[in-house]
Amino acid sequence: MAGRASAQAALETRRSVLGAAAEIASMEGLDSVTIGRLADVLGMSKAGVIGQFRTKEKLQLETVELVVEAFSARVWRPVRHLDAGLPRLLAVCESWVRYAADPGYPGGCLLTQVTYDYDGRSGAVHDRIAEGRARWRDILRRDIDAAVAAGDLPPATDASQVVYGLESLAGGVTPARLLHGDGRAGEWALAGMRSILGISMAS
Repeated sequence: MAGRASAQAALETRRSVLGAAAEIASMEGLDSVTIGRLADVLGMSKAGVIGQFRTKEKLQLETVELVVEAFSARVWRPVRHLDAGLPRLLAVCESWVRYAADPGYPGGCLLTQVTYDYDGRSGAVHDRIAEGRARWRDILRRDIDAAVAAGDLPPATDASQVVYGLESLAGGVTPARLLHGDGRAGEWALAGMRSILGISMAS
């Protein structure tokens, strides 16, 4: 029993550390997530934090994993049971915009933040972010292709261009909302997404 309790305590500590890391990263970037900073925020010793992850890079990688998992849980999983193609694409747009408008982090969409942090770099963190986003793009492309096959989108639809447009609109919600105070940023993004897909907001 003692061993099980110890393992549970270690797991809860790990979750607390990663949650704090995600909050800091959303406000100040992933580079601001350091062992010392987390120890101060959580009232832990540096040894207690480093013992969970061993290196700063490992901590950053697991923070990225948390971000990607949270994105999937909020955006993809609620709609993955829907019919492939346009029905699921439209539902994805709605859940994606809801997440972008209220991602649960003080600095806005953390997936967007870490992408901007690392898009021009090399290394393991960059590669993990790129892998997570590439998987998401593939999911979108498959539904776009299914919508084309079903006749819901024109035969000449460029799936990669549609993905780019949807990503651009979703990625613009956080700066519009936090930097410019645009309270309707999510609504505007959704209207833009539906326009890209050839659907009016009234339909």
